Amino acid sequence: MAESKEKPGTDKHAVKIKSILVTQPKPTNDNSPYLTLAQKYGIKVDFREFIQVEPVPYKEFRKDKVNILEHTAVIFTSRNAVDHFFRICAESKIEMPAEMKYFCISEQTAYYLQKYIVLRKRKLFTGEKTATDLFDVIKKHKNEKFLYPCSNIRKDDIPEFMRANNFNFTEAVIYKTVAADLSDLAEVKYDCIAFFSPSGIHSLFVNFPDFKQNNTRIAAFGPTTAQAVLDANLELDIVAPMPNAPSMTGAIELYIQKQAGKK
Repeated sequence: MAESKEKPGTDKHAVKIKSILVTQPKPTNDNSPYLTLAQKYGIKVDFREFIQVEPVPYKEFRKDKVNILEHTAVIFTSRNAVDHFFRICAESKIEMPAEMKYFCISEQTAYYLQKYIVLRKRKLFTGEKTATDLFDVIKKHKNEKFLYPCSNIRKDDIPEFMRANNFNFTEAVIYKTVAADLSDLAEVKYDCIAFFSPSGIHSLFVNFPDFKQNNTRIAAFGPTTAQAVLDANLELDIVAPMPNAPSMTGAIELYIQKQAGKK
């Protein structure tokens, strides 16, 4: 699956990228930078999610004995967290009190929160993009009882920060990130596969335990994904973000330009 068509032993970096598999959902609009990249360089770009989200059943959630209303603040790091948190609330027949505070990792997540509740600005706190951005905001609210709804697979940064700073903090697993069924890709070959999380690498080997990289270029977004590539004994060819390429498409384009001898 997903091996380059070139013979093993060929200098893959000298072989043009003509096809890319992006391990994310297909964009819903025509303004995707991947489509621009495809048109500019005559590349075939396909999209296929390598992971999927499954809800933690309410009965299973109850076993953890997490009392949502004992908390005064909730930390959201993704839309999935927002969706599944309010699913649990609905199944628990809980209505969130007006005084509850919400700490969102980004403005996009905060905006999505309005799908479920009417927000007052004084109850909503946001970071810029990453959990680290949110830490300075959280530090100003030492007396809150924080609830962190998350997946069974998540980064350690928030729990470690909360424990290190002695916050009153509860972690609640409300959804699971699992490998998607990729059996339909068994005969598909790509010159480059772009990964965005360690879970994507895990899914690759769950579905294709005998996967050989050969001349396929592997692209990874973020340091944890890059490390997962190396831990899987794969060669990491394209890394994002970089100072001169903050996006995955930018990093891939730099690689293509380098191949063509452009600066």
